[in-house]
Amino acid sequence: MPNDCPHPLPSRRRPVALIAALAALWLTVPLLQGCGPAVVTGVVVGASAIHDRRSATTILEDQQIELQGMTLKYQTAEIRSGSQIAVTSYNNIVLLTGQADSEAISREFADLMSRQPKVRKVINEVSVGPRASISRQTQDTMLTSQVKAALLNVDIPGFDPTRVKVVTESAIVYLMGLVTQAEAEAAVEKARYVRGVEKVVKVFEYTDPSAKPAA
Repeated sequence: MPNDCPHPLPSRRRPVALIAALAALWLTVPLLQGCGPAVVTGVVVGASAIHDRRSATTILEDQQIELQGMTLKYQTAEIRSGSQIAVTSYNNIVLLTGQADSEAISREFADLMSRQPKVRKVINEVSVGPRASISRQTQDTMLTSQVKAALLNVDIPGFDPTRVKVVTESAIVYLMGLVTQAEAEAAVEKARYVRGVEKVVKVFEYTDPSAKPAA
């Protein structure tokens, strides 16, 4: 049987080949970063847009805003070392949660995000203080799952729980989405009775012309 694997390089040529391969990879990464997310998120957008009230373009923009937030956080040394901030974008409205060492760091990051393309508004809920522990983060993840499960029981004709984005930070639940006033109130009512939830904050946008705007 023929051997399909390439023959190993002589030992003296391996370092040269390795360096060349790494250089090629380094040059290719920016290209992948530019086109890869569009391919990957395109699948997500296609599945989400079936039930989502956002357009497919807006869903993609929200994902790009969140990725840009992560990039900004790690590119800025002071923010990277002095905060633990999460970025959530829904319909081009950005919610910042987590902790920062100072109010100045929190404001700086919020300002950076407000100047990003497609961002319409930044809601800064970052607290000043020590980082949330791994245990606290795990509890928040569980609360998010429990709130999502509770939303399945909202008894309103046409209500789709996948249209509500749930973010939990230190037992505070933030609800985002494009909903009617009735849907918002029903979602809040379900979330506030989940054991362990200390507070529910509405960050909704309303489809009702007469409803109150997002916080």
